[in-house]
Amino acid sequence: MMSQRNSDVSALVDAEVTCAAEDVPFTPGQARACTVRQVLDRVGGKWSIGVLVAASPGPVRFTELERHIEGISRRMLTLTLRNLERDGLLHRRVYPTVPPKVEYTATPMALELYESLVALTAWAERHRRAIAEARTRYDAEHAE
Repeated sequence: MMSQRNSDVSALVDAEVTCAAEDVPFTPGQARACTVRQVLDRVGGKWSIGVLVAASPGPVRFTELERHIEGISRRMLTLTLRNLERDGLLHRRVYPTVPPKVEYTATPMALELYESLVALTAWAERHRRAIAEARTRYDAEHAE
């Protein structure tokens, strides 16, 4: 079980990404572009895709996510879950049991995104070898 100190990521969750200097007013187009960029950064993040894909078929528990998403730390999973919940993509339900049972469920907005995420991950899986080979060739050609 995580201590309160380790699970309190509110300072990181509440930190807003600024898209321009605070003393510079946004035009409507800039504000819209900033918001879209923030959303894409969130759902396209390294861990967010895995969490959303895992939560979309139905409720999933923290430990299931931890096992399913290779390489994610408990702290990063906690931060990712809170950010996705904050953005309205996950719903967190706590059951009053001992120990507490917590489930995460994709919201309708996340379910709308699900097919695109599955397509993106399938594309990455299909092309991972070709990308690795291209990187190796590029690195060999550009080595100094």
